[in-house]
Amino acid sequence: MQKVAVLGAGSWGTALSIVLADNGHDVRLWTHRKQQADEINTTNTNKRYLQVNLPQQIQAYDDLEKAIDDVSAIVIVVPTKAIREVCSELNEKLRHQPTLIHATKGIEPESLKRVSQLISEEMSTYNYEDIVVLSGPSHAEEVGKRLPTTVTVSSVNEQNATFTQDLFINESFRVYTSTDMVGIELGGALKNIIALGAGISDGLGYGDNAKAALITRGLAEITRLGVSLGASPLTFLGLPGVGDLIVTCTSSHSRNWRAGNLLGKGHKLDDVLEQMGMAVEGVRTTKAANQFAREQQIEMPITNGLHQVLFNDKKPRDVVDQLMNRSKREEMDDLAAFIRTDFRD
Repeated sequence: MQKVAVLGAGSWGTALSIVLADNGHDVRLWTHRKQQADEINTTNTNKRYLQVNLPQQIQAYDDLEKAIDDVSAIVIVVPTKAIREVCSELNEKLRHQPTLIHATKGIEPESLKRVSQLISEEMSTYNYEDIVVLSGPSHAEEVGKRLPTTVTVSSVNEQNATFTQDLFINESFRVYTSTDMVGIELGGALKNIIALGAGISDGLGYGDNAKAALITRGLAEITRLGVSLGASPLTFLGLPGVGDLIVTCTSSHSRNWRAGNLLGKGHKLDDVLEQMGMAVEGVRTTKAANQFAREQQIEMPITNGLHQVLFNDKKPRDVVDQLMNRSKREEMDDLAAFIRTDFRD
C-alpha cells in the first residue's frame, strides 16, 4: 500500500482517486474548497463532478500541507491555468521527494510550454526528466464506474514510469509505459482542439462524414506540430494520440465536444464557458497551438479556423466553407513526411 496525494478534486482527479483506492492505496484528495472536502468525507460523494459513490479509502483535505505529508506519490490533476500556482505552493510545503505524476492535458498559451515543463520550473527540487505524465482515452465518468480503460504513462525516468504503472494498473484500468513524454503530452493536449471542432460540426448538423474527415485531418495537424517539437509520429497512432482523439471527438462525456456543440448551435463563447462550469482546456490550447504554428510556419488550418471562431467572432459555418475550399493537395504527402522523420538514416 502507498500513500498518494491527488491534487485536484474535479471529475478526473476524483476518478483517478477511485482507481488508486481500488488498488488498496491510502488516497488523500486535495481541494481548495472546504465545503467540497466536507461533502467527500461525510457522504463519500462528489456530486458536482462525478455521480458515483466514492471508496472510503479516499480522504479529502483542503489543507495542502496535510494532504502531502509523508506520501509516496503526488498526482497533479488541476487545470493548466492553475499548474504554476499549485506547484509553487507545493514547492514551499513539500519536505520530501515523492514521485511526481501529472494527468493534466493542456499547454500554457503565453509560453507554449507543456505541463511537465511548467511543473519543473516551479518545483526547485525536481528535474524535468523525473516527472511522469499519465494520458490516454479516459473519460472520468467511465473510469469512475470501473468500465475498461487503457492509458499510457511516460517519463524519461523509466523507473518512475514503471512505479506509476504499478500504482494504477488493475483489471479495469490497464496502463502502458512510454518514453516519448513530448508526444504523450502533446497528444493529450492538442486533441482537445479537434474535439471542439467535432462538437461544432455536430452542432451545425454536418453529420458523420464531416466529423470523420475532421478527426483524420486533425490527427495530421497534431502529428505535424508534435514532430516539429521532437515527438515520434508513431506516438500519435497510439492511445494518447488517435485513441484519445476518437473518444474526445465522439462522446458527449467530453467537455470540449460539448462546448463545441454549443458553439455550433450559435452560443457565444463566454456563455458556453459559464454554462460548462468546468475547465474547457481546448480553448486555451487552441490559442497556444495557433500562436506556435504561426511563429514556426506550421500548417494547421483546422486549428487556425477554430481560433477564428473562438477569438475573432467568425461564424463556424463560414470557417467550414473556408476549409472545404482550400487548394487541392495529395493526402499522403503528410504521411510520407512523418515516416521520413521517424525512420531517417
